[in-house]
Amino acid sequence: MSKSHIHIFDTTLRDGEQVPGCKLNTAQKIIIAEQLDLLGVDVIEAGFPISSPGDYASVSAVSEIVKNATVCGLTRAVEKDIEVAASALKDARKPRIHTGIGTSDSHIKHKFKSNREEILERVYKAVKYAKSFVEDVEFYAEDAGRTDNEYLARVCEEAIRAGATVLNIPDTTGYCLPNEYGAKIKYLKENVKGIEKAILSCHCHNDLGLATANSIEGVIQGARQIECTINGIGERAGNTALEEVVMILKQHPYLDLETNINTKLLYETSQMVSNNMGIYTQPNKAIVGSNAFAHSSGIHQDGVIKNRETYEIIDPHEVGVTESAIVLTARSGRAALAYRARKVGYELTKLQLDEVYTNFLKFADKKKEIEDNDIHQIIETSTVFSQIASA
Repeated sequence: MSKSHIHIFDTTLRDGEQVPGCKLNTAQKIIIAEQLDLLGVDVIEAGFPISSPGDYASVSAVSEIVKNATVCGLTRAVEKDIEVAASALKDARKPRIHTGIGTSDSHIKHKFKSNREEILERVYKAVKYAKSFVEDVEFYAEDAGRTDNEYLARVCEEAIRAGATVLNIPDTTGYCLPNEYGAKIKYLKENVKGIEKAILSCHCHNDLGLATANSIEGVIQGARQIECTINGIGERAGNTALEEVVMILKQHPYLDLETNINTKLLYETSQMVSNNMGIYTQPNKAIVGSNAFAHSSGIHQDGVIKNRETYEIIDPHEVGVTESAIVLTARSGRAALAYRARKVGYELTKLQLDEVYTNFLKFADKKKEIEDNDIHQIIETSTVFSQIASA
């Protein structure tokens, strides 16, 4: 049985850029967009064209240079927004307008001071108007996570009736549990008339740390697009991390779901985004963090040295990392010390290792991490140094 394709919709340049202090200029957006296109994402959301002249210019510039991916511009369900987005996307090989409106009772009452029926009318009109400019129109039901399913199904039906090709079901506040979000996607898949005409899309936020889990449960239940960002950056606690969902699908082939992502470019892309945005990636970040393939516990180090798969479910080369790191600390054992000593030119016998290890522990208790230069000093100040052969 052939695998189902999961479209990867990258919104690093739009939702990701909403992180305070991470504004990108047009030149930086072009650099990242080219990398995303090379990475193999299906859709690049390049910005919110009406929000500023700079954003309009960036969406326009990205539209001109992207060769393979669909280029998308965000709008509200407002005619002027849609017109400006269409103009910014005019040079895109594959343009998409992403329009929508809040659908939860909280948004309808407090944000729009409206009612459910009026919102349904606005949904239809916005999608229909966007459709007059481009064939590919995505509709987002903002705060779908807190919208009751029956009404959400009606919203989706109006969007499809107006010509929407993708239905974005955002967990805007990151509130849903995975089983709740998955059940919502399943309900829409089974109850929306004409659902076969559109792709359901997951757009999950990470306020409770559940964005990745919710997105995966969404595609298991029938969604076929995941909206995500590099390094999981985004509004508040961030968005679904592209590298996480891609590698989850790759590491669990029995799900029969696959993407077009060249995973060997993940680390490189992560570093590029981090450097351009000036935003620090936490060391323990899954897949691309500096500690993702680093081992400092003696038990773990011994296992990895003997066979990498004892403690690593991903080959670091698969995500563009050169090799696993054996980090020497006071928690490291003899196997790790011998391994690192060999790397810098010393082949230790068992008796020599015992002597050097005693000296190593004295150093390690004074430093957080033992570097290559320290290894030379540790060995050269050991009583057995004259007996040690170079590797």
